[in-house]
Amino acid sequence: MKLRFLFLILAAALSLGACNHHQGHSGELTQEEILANLDAKIKKHPKNAELYFNRAKILLDQHRVNDAINDLIHAVDLDGKEEKYHMLLGDAYFANGDMEHSYKVFQEVIDNNADNDEAMLKLGEIAYYCKDYDRAMENLSKVTAKDKDNRTALFMKAFIYEETGDTAKAVTLLEKVCNLYPEYEQAFEELGLLYSARHNALALEYLNTAHQLDPNNTNVLYATAMFFQEGGEYDKAEELYKQILDINPNHADAWHNRGYLQLNFAGNYDLAIEYFTRALQVDSRSVNALVNRGRAYEEKGVRDLALADFEAANQIEPNNIPAQQGLKRVK
Repeated sequence: MKLRFLFLILAAALSLGACNHHQGHSGELTQEEILANLDAKIKKHPKNAELYFNRAKILLDQHRVNDAINDLIHAVDLDGKEEKYHMLLGDAYFANGDMEHSYKVFQEVIDNNADNDEAMLKLGEIAYYCKDYDRAMENLSKVTAKDKDNRTALFMKAFIYEETGDTAKAVTLLEKVCNLYPEYEQAFEELGLLYSARHNALALEYLNTAHQLDPNNTNVLYATAMFFQEGGEYDKAEELYKQILDINPNHADAWHNRGYLQLNFAGNYDLAIEYFTRALQVDSRSVNALVNRGRAYEEKGVRDLALADFEAANQIEPNNIPAQQGLKRVK
């Protein structure tokens, strides 16, 4: 199961920072102009915590996380009672990959305000990220004890159950989230992925719903295509890979899988080589694309190019068995 909720804190940080003044429309200031104004105000009023907070939001929007952290530390030092300064500081630490300080900040928020469910959710998320599942579940359970239908807490608990091997409980919680929140595309996607792993046809029901909620979600389209491919419905898989590439022409896996279908089921080696090459143009270190393009060259009798691809794959991943087998065949 993909760790999609792990972007909760980072997304919160960046959304707080976003001010949508990147270029500046008529009468609007650009971000750089706003920063220049804040710099001048801070120079004039160096003890105004709100000014540092406002500058930190813009810095986060520009992904200048270290600078934002410095401003937020300053804001907290100037006014430690303002909860939003601490919350954004915790977000910024998380965005910087500093889980220890992020957890510490959110715990301090809880120590001062036990009713801050947002901070408790983030404590649960950080604990999950650090694979401390017991502590993560403990924090999330404190939220659901007050709000049994809290969407984020239920969704995160489902991930914990799945990670710890209890997929039945994960499915039960995700189904509950889907019933409570029928517009929550992520829950339908994750259920679809879980059922896909079981090769259960229910996967299509949930993936189709996720697709209806977000037609441009290539993860959903790819999961659906893989379900069809693994079930032998190659034409349906191929059509979905085309849709993915219409949305994102640089989707390496979609190019690779189109090549795989041509190589193994259609027998069109030239087209397979073309698709594998497109995949490698996106990801030059794709061992699977190199090995399979090598196989396509081998089938065509172009042994020197096959050898080159098998050697390249073996250099990237020396223990790759298909690459080693390919080398033995064409040398």
